[in-house]
Amino acid sequence: MSRVYSVGEHVLLVDNKRRRYLVTLEAGGEFHSHTGVLRHDDLIGEVEGASLRSSRGSSFVAFRPTLSDYILKMPRGAQVIYPKDLGPLLMLADIFPGARVFESGVGSGALSMTMLRAGAVITGYDLREDFADRARGNVEAMLGSEVLGRYEVSIRNAYDGIDLEQLDRVVLDLPEPWRVVPHAALALRPGGIIVAYTPSILQAVEFRNALEAHGFEFAETIEVLNRTWHIAGQAVRPDHRMVAHTGFLSHARLLGS
Repeated sequence: MSRVYSVGEHVLLVDNKRRRYLVTLEAGGEFHSHTGVLRHDDLIGEVEGASLRSSRGSSFVAFRPTLSDYILKMPRGAQVIYPKDLGPLLMLADIFPGARVFESGVGSGALSMTMLRAGAVITGYDLREDFADRARGNVEAMLGSEVLGRYEVSIRNAYDGIDLEQLDRVVLDLPEPWRVVPHAALALRPGGIIVAYTPSILQAVEFRNALEAHGFEFAETIEVLNRTWHIAGQAVRPDHRMVAHTGFLSHARLLGS
């Protein structure tokens, strides 16, 4: 049986043109759009899939947002890693329940919540306190307060070192990830994996050079391209637009101790 919507919960409202709006339910709250006003109180206590009408008669259906929905519409302080890269990153890093992961920088928390939902235990470093606060807030809003016991973020510079040992994974979203590689080589256990997300191929090249110099093997760099298809009866073709370049994912494994 579906649980009912409650105060403080995130809801994805979908209108009849399939536009999506992320709303946080508040007692007495209202959602305003060009199609009219929706009262939050009309949704609180309803179940997923509930239909309701705005003050101007437009219809909406309410769903709980997927992780992808939330990442694309959540409050941001920094640019996020997009869902098309987050899925492959989970596989490249081989994130598993209980994995001890070091992450830097945490940005708006998209990568953090993806790894936390896979069961990771994360220690994060970020230079900016407002980014760290935003990441914690987004993680709690999407996954609940109980996951914060597996999520610790410090205001520190990863370029200066990693104050941890026997890590399972190091995951980086930084302008100069190659500067973290020597520290990762000391902090990771043998067999540990490092992954870096870089917008520029020149960043990936620098990172790969550092990996080779510090005992990492099986290095690989990939780019994920996402092209949808138009399917309408017998009319089938690739869509004219696609989500092409966003960034490069480079990963390697530490073989030495």
